[in-house]
Amino acid sequence: VAIFCPALETMLLIPLSSLQVSQPDYYSTRADDHRMRVVPVPPVRGLLYDRNDLSLAQNKPAFVLEITPEQVQDLKTTLKELEPIVSITPKDIERFRDRVRKSPRYQGVPLRNNLTMEEVARFEINRHDFHGVDVTAGLTRNYPFGATTSHVVGYVGGINEAELQKLNPDQYQGLTQMGKTGVEKNHEDLLRGIPGSKIIEANAYGRPLRELDYDGGKPGDNLYLTLDERVQEVAEQAMGDFEGAVIAIDPRTGEIIAMVSKPGFDPQLFVEGIDAPTYKALNEDPDRPLFNRALQGIYPPGSTVKPAMALTGLEYNVVAPDHREYCSGGMTLPNSSHVYHCWKHSGHGSISLPDAITQSCDVFFYKLSMLLGIDRMHESMTQFGLGHLTGVDLPQEKAGLYPSREWKQRTFHQGWYPGETLNTAIGQGYVQVTPMQLVQMTARIAMRGGGFKPHILHAIQAPGSKTMTLVPPEPLPSIVLQNPDSWETVIQAMVNVTTTQHGTGYAMGKTAPYLIAAKTGTAQVAGLNPAFKNRSIADTPFHLRDQALFIAFAPADNPQIAVVAVAEHGSHGSIAGIIVRKVMDQYLLGKVTYQDPADLKKEEAAAAAVVEQQDDDTDDTADEPQPVPAPAAIKPPPRARTR
Repeated sequence: VAIFCPALETMLLIPLSSLQVSQPDYYSTRADDHRMRVVPVPPVRGLLYDRNDLSLAQNKPAFVLEITPEQVQDLKTTLKELEPIVSITPKDIERFRDRVRKSPRYQGVPLRNNLTMEEVARFEINRHDFHGVDVTAGLTRNYPFGATTSHVVGYVGGINEAELQKLNPDQYQGLTQMGKTGVEKNHEDLLRGIPGSKIIEANAYGRPLRELDYDGGKPGDNLYLTLDERVQEVAEQAMGDFEGAVIAIDPRTGEIIAMVSKPGFDPQLFVEGIDAPTYKALNEDPDRPLFNRALQGIYPPGSTVKPAMALTGLEYNVVAPDHREYCSGGMTLPNSSHVYHCWKHSGHGSISLPDAITQSCDVFFYKLSMLLGIDRMHESMTQFGLGHLTGVDLPQEKAGLYPSREWKQRTFHQGWYPGETLNTAIGQGYVQVTPMQLVQMTARIAMRGGGFKPHILHAIQAPGSKTMTLVPPEPLPSIVLQNPDSWETVIQAMVNVTTTQHGTGYAMGKTAPYLIAAKTGTAQVAGLNPAFKNRSIADTPFHLRDQALFIAFAPADNPQIAVVAVAEHGSHGSIAGIIVRKVMDQYLLGKVTYQDPADLKKEEAAAAAVVEQQDDDTDDTADEPQPVPAPAAIKPPPRARTR
């Protein structure tokens, strides 16, 4: 024993010497690591406002039940014992387990958000029984206007595995959510902010004792949108039971005043983490509430393209303003027996270019397309933005299609046929556009070839600042015509659409206290079965009824708003015109003055009656349209530049 004791003492002294003499800093740091911990602090997400300072996306205070996995001996038992104290659903547990897999074990993971005060009190009484479980004060995203702004504002949701792989981890420390759609997604970098951190001292069991250092990071920027929530609500309500889209922009700046896709959805479902059955139900809903029709909806534009077609004909000098064609109700191509019908089966008789726009004569535009050819049509019409992305600062926009010979050869390995040119002239056939493209086209006409890229972001407010940085509008390349008078010729014809009795939009425009330039569009969904061709609208199955479209800008002499409405299966463009009129009233007058039955279906029947009356009209000569004096320019409501 006497021999071995000195040897044992030497063996103990060597590691003690290492601990206290040669590497004291190293082991001291290791000890500190066990009692001190750096915890990420998620930044406060920036807020969203409309142009009048109305809050579109808020951060509401909420109590959050958190569990730190490494401090819990038996997670399954802990979850079970919490159930009598705090309401926990299978959805909560599923979401929690998913977050645990994605987070470090030393980091607190939310189990339940938005605890009631009663639940908080019950937990505090029993806190001593739940090691590693805590209630913290946090923030949760809230969307006060729900489905009304769901597609344009978007929502935040949990970060999934695929997204996690692509994100910069430094930018998302402590964050479990990110923008998924709409403004929330497209301007994520501005809204997110910069994460901070805090250093806490913990006891042997990992329970925090005190906070040694705190860096709150940088909150996200507050964003002011160009959206007018009051106009947005009117647009959604004006859609009634119809599905479709409404977009209104200021043609002078490209600012989006309203953008509705109907039906919408409750964005709050995604904030806390949507459960699989609910998400499946939304995805499988035949009405497709998650589908943004304003940016992703692809529609045949129908006759709404005729003003741009008329400008194309004038620019290439194949027609003049006084050029006339005879419409007998249809026409055939040489060496063909196929009849290309006009919507008015009895025909329009001899009709000029301006009247062909006002009365929407298909035969006139069939013949115009034969003079132009598809190559010149494609070159000109794409200048108006048809078949191309507009570049709006919102995600998931689709490009649509304006066909060409090259496109058809590449896609179908076939040549171009003359009949396809006729269909293209009236916005049918291969032509597919989005409502956003149509409203940009309308704004370009309103601005006589000028215009700006559509955008939703108006200004950025840095955290803690009272000033805002305005986002300047981005001008588009001008459409320059050889004869600038062509703009006035076409715009006057569009004014006659709403101010003369033979105009297809007269019903919506005749009582307006401001001058509206417009064009109706009625586009076939598909070729109808012969059994349905001679049926009335009321007897035609709803899913086979035509799409109703309407484009307009006002006041015509001083454009301040351009609007497009698409009412799916609305049967006639005048139905969409009712929606447009209400949107314009709200923006220009501050209230809706247009009077109509509460049920748009009644207006649909009235529109069908007008069509039948025109079809049976034996007097094919229209009254000569007279220019209507423009009223005094109407100014939109003032917009907020600072809070």
